[in-house]
Amino acid sequence: MKRFPIPFGAVLVVAFGAALSGCNWIKGLGKKDNVEPPTPLAEFAPSAQIDRVWSDGVGKGAGDSGIRLTPAAADGRLYAASVNGTVAAIDAATGRTLWQQRLGKGSGSGWRFWRRGDNTLRWSGGPSVAGDLLVVGGLDGQLVALSTQDGSERWSVQLTSEIVAPPAIADDVVVVRTNDGRLTAVAAGDGSNKWVFHQQVPSLSVRGASAPLIANGVVYEGFDSGKVVAVRLQDGVELWSQTLSSGEGRTEVERLADVDGNLVSDGSVLYAVGYRGQIAALAFDSGRPLWQRDLSSYAGVAIGGATVVAVDTEGNVWAFDRETGVNLWKQDQLKHRWLSAPAVEGKYAVVGDLEGYVHWLSLEDGKFVARERLSRRPIEGAPLVVDGTVYVEDVKGRIGAYRARQ
Repeated sequence: MKRFPIPFGAVLVVAFGAALSGCNWIKGLGKKDNVEPPTPLAEFAPSAQIDRVWSDGVGKGAGDSGIRLTPAAADGRLYAASVNGTVAAIDAATGRTLWQQRLGKGSGSGWRFWRRGDNTLRWSGGPSVAGDLLVVGGLDGQLVALSTQDGSERWSVQLTSEIVAPPAIADDVVVVRTNDGRLTAVAAGDGSNKWVFHQQVPSLSVRGASAPLIANGVVYEGFDSGKVVAVRLQDGVELWSQTLSSGEGRTEVERLADVDGNLVSDGSVLYAVGYRGQIAALAFDSGRPLWQRDLSSYAGVAIGGATVVAVDTEGNVWAFDRETGVNLWKQDQLKHRWLSAPAVEGKYAVVGDLEGYVHWLSLEDGKFVARERLSRRPIEGAPLVVDGTVYVEDVKGRIGAYRARQ
């Protein structure tokens, strides 16, 4: 498998054969190769005041792996992972590191804690947390479960391909998407296999994968075929599928179709967007489109109040009515800034960009209300919103916590 990086977030994957584990990065595409320059940031009078609560670094982040890492949160803690093998627990209120481990490959079938710079596991999927279980996946296909209390290992399993999306945990089951088109379910208690669901991987796709979403005993997942598929959590049986991106054209690049961004739900409706496809609201039970609009995105969507927010491939931010799909507004002053997926915090939509800026937009009309800069590094993972605080992570592992004054 060869990966062709497209700067700051969109990466194409070319697969030769159905089951290949070796991959090569082709770095011939740089920042100046046929890429539109980022739109200069316009000045505006802030109408919201944002406080940086804290910022600190964890490991080396995603680096140049093309992975959109973001922390997970539970019980007043953040959990973060890095491609250099670091996993850490952080006090969400203060940024203080509670524990930090660096896991490496050991002898036999297990893993061991590793303090040297070589042979470390390269984290790329997750972390995800439920109760006292912390699960993280690696570029070499490892899935490891740790204790949230001290980072000690619970169990580990070897899967068929790299894991580049956070696993999902529900009903004592961990569901993982691997880059070869497989959904694998394992027991949360010991990692034993429960079932595997497979979708054929096309020869060309956007690097990355949407994270599985579990709701009401069903696993929802977007695939490189441009489809959203629902499978039963109990046994992996397919319940329905819906195409969001079909891909048309004479070349493989023109026919590229993918559902790469994360799916979101309000409990009864599923919202998803495809690369060179559509944004859609889908019925939970059947996948029937309740509404669809043409939109190409690799970043995923967010919902808040009566609004669905999405970022398209050019860097425009869009808002749609959740019930009807009517376009409410479009913010076009962040074009070519390789935005992260959006998040919603209260009355604001929040996105990060390629220069380390975090932008707050009014959910009502899309106007800028505030801007802060975490670093000079790209923010590719979606902001995480917990109890009114926005957490963002850049590609070098720096995490910042921000709160809007009320």
